[in-house]
Amino acid sequence: MQEDYSYKKGRGAQFNPSNRFLAQQYEPDEGEQIESRPDTQFFIESPKTILSKVDSPDLPMMYSINPYRGCEHGCIYCYARNSHEFWGFSAGLDFETKITVKPDAPALLEKEFRKKSWTPVPISLSGNTDCYQPAERRYRITRQLLALCLKYRNPLSIITKNALVLRDLDLLTALARLRLVHVYISITTLDESLRLKMEPRTATARNRLKVVETLNKAGVPVGVMAASIIPGLNNQEIPAIIREAAGAGAGTIGYTIVRLNGAIGDIFQDWIRKNFPDRADKVLNQVAACHGGKLSDSRFGTRMSGEGAIAASIGQLFQASRKKFLPDACLPPYDLTLFTRDGQFSLFL
Repeated sequence: MQEDYSYKKGRGAQFNPSNRFLAQQYEPDEGEQIESRPDTQFFIESPKTILSKVDSPDLPMMYSINPYRGCEHGCIYCYARNSHEFWGFSAGLDFETKITVKPDAPALLEKEFRKKSWTPVPISLSGNTDCYQPAERRYRITRQLLALCLKYRNPLSIITKNALVLRDLDLLTALARLRLVHVYISITTLDESLRLKMEPRTATARNRLKVVETLNKAGVPVGVMAASIIPGLNNQEIPAIIREAAGAGAGTIGYTIVRLNGAIGDIFQDWIRKNFPDRADKVLNQVAACHGGKLSDSRFGTRMSGEGAIAASIGQLFQASRKKFLPDACLPPYDLTLFTRDGQFSLFL
């Protein structure tokens, strides 16, 4: 029996859309079979610097580090997909299967910490792609970055949807005792059948809630991000997600509304018509209604929260649910006074 190549299980994107930066591109012939389960390839990248300065007025961070480009998690809505095009790859399957790795990241970060010009500020890990994606099990770059932040006592934040973060509980608890770390766990749905389609290579919601519980019990400040909320698909889950997050010990919770900029629009439309043909038009129309009639939105101030009646309804549902289940939502402030430029610290934390 001939294998069905029409849907690539275990992957979010089902094709490679054209790259807007490439003049020439490969187009398969009609009827040509494409590998149904493309293997992941890894490429070594040697950047000159590792810190990215964040100038966006609606993001509360100053610097971010991304140990990896691309992400095997395969989340269909991921805004980071478009950045893969800058490197000659596609925002589709390439984003999930062609991962660049930065093994020099720890050395580059230590170099920054030793500069006289460095002022201690929180650094965000996973500003673009997940620092605990499957590649981290092999390369262990994120663990080295955590160890450096502990060595120099520089604060950091992490956002992930992978239970692998618990591997580094020893470092996280040491950082937490010094008020140097916040961890956020992304939970978009409690529906396992939806997760398998929308975020095919991520931890289950049950396991993510266990991560929240474990971190909280260990004294690590932990919050939850309900992101991205896709109207008509997972927005009705907001109360349940906040209730479960609060029950697991989350100290705070936030959300964003999906925006489908650039190639993500084509990837998402292909995905939702294949997986939810009965409500595809409804979802797409509601997403557009949140962004001035377009699927994409790059406007500061509205791009992540949306506008219009549907976005307002989602915001009201979120605020009412947070007030009910997490009325005192907050994480403790960082301690910015402990930084040491020589990297010497007491072993007795």
